[in-house]
Amino acid sequence: MDFDRFRVSPGEHVLDMGCGAGRHAFELYRRGANVVAFDRDEKELAAVATMFGAMELEDQVPAEASARTVTGDALSLPFPDDSFDKIVAAEVLEHIPDDMAAMTELLRVLKPGGRLAVTVPSWLPERICWALSEDYHTAPGGHVRIYTRAELEAKLKAIGFEVGGHHHAHGLHAPYWWIKCAVGVSNEAHPLARAYHQLLVWDIMKRPRATRLADRVLNPLIGKSIVVYFTKPTAPASRERAHAAA
Repeated sequence: MDFDRFRVSPGEHVLDMGCGAGRHAFELYRRGANVVAFDRDEKELAAVATMFGAMELEDQVPAEASARTVTGDALSLPFPDDSFDKIVAAEVLEHIPDDMAAMTELLRVLKPGGRLAVTVPSWLPERICWALSEDYHTAPGGHVRIYTRAELEAKLKAIGFEVGGHHHAHGLHAPYWWIKCAVGVSNEAHPLARAYHQLLVWDIMKRPRATRLADRVLNPLIGKSIVVYFTKPTAPASRERAHAAA
């Protein structure tokens, strides 16, 4: 996700829906947001909460920022209407059979004028993964669909969101998943998969210029994720249509 496009201001209330291991939630916390890390996996959320505490102890976050974890179901978010200034839903909608019900919940809890950032696997890299490995997409909790950008945008527009741009990301990650699918998605010990994983970790930690350049070149071609930005209208769609008709 590009935080130059998806700017988060200190004090804003931000939901990381389906936060997983918490990568985006941690960055939101560092930027001074009041973060809610939401997921159905209590074990992962416990690790996220521990990291939130460590970040505070190490003075990595502004004093006015806050962070907490919440367990629940994406189809029934335990928050009042219009609760959040911004929402991140990264690599989660492809796991949810009733994705439009989850999208409706995202619209409900986002404030009017608030922004949503959604990432899902890009169509071509994901299609290759499905072709290489049945386990990749049939394991419990795995991916249940492959989105095109047009489908993702159309569904969120039908719910009531306005589209606000897109880009691809994680060009270096697609070959890793192709390797994983080829050698076995659970085969963590395979030397090629292990070596590529070490490369990705090194890249995340060091961010050298060479790999940053390679990532930018590869993103439009084989970026593992498509990132699309949306806005909740400040007036209900029915009211806007009535105003336009007048």
